[in-house]
Amino acid sequence: MNVGEAIRTKRAIRRFAATPLPEAVLERILRAGRRAQSSKNTQPWQFILVRDAERLRALARLGPYADHLAGAPAAVILITPDPKQRWSILFDAGQAAAYMQLAAWEMGIGSCPASIYELEKARQILGFPAEWHLRIALSFGYPLKEEKLTEPPKKGGRAALDEIVHWEKW
Repeated sequence: MNVGEAIRTKRAIRRFAATPLPEAVLERILRAGRRAQSSKNTQPWQFILVRDAERLRALARLGPYADHLAGAPAAVILITPDPKQRWSILFDAGQAAAYMQLAAWEMGIGSCPASIYELEKARQILGFPAEWHLRIALSFGYPLKEEKLTEPPKKGGRAALDEIVHWEKW
């Protein structure tokens, strides 16, 4: 699969098969995130890989749409320095998240981002230091329904290019 195809066909997967993800697959996903570009190569992230079902269920309760974490075989938690330090921190973390999701998709693995709203509860669950912040977690797993990997894009799912692109000026 080439990058263009991965971008065009990528879907948010929220329901996963119970099949665990092999260690080599998880490492490949994490390496993709590590290779993401960042402002001035600051790499303002740390990743926490979570596979423990109880911990995943606890994290799923920390955001109104994070329930897919509870059914995932694995999640990658992206923690960053305080994003108030500079706006690019969250942009950079988003790039790492996108790289990981595209690497997973290439291997037939689905994913979905979850916003985490309860930082201190997340800190208690995961034990990361006070100077680090958590906003996004990514669930990963083989789709419960394998056909989700090859399903065509929904018509009208994206705005037409000429509706969102302005050449040279507005």
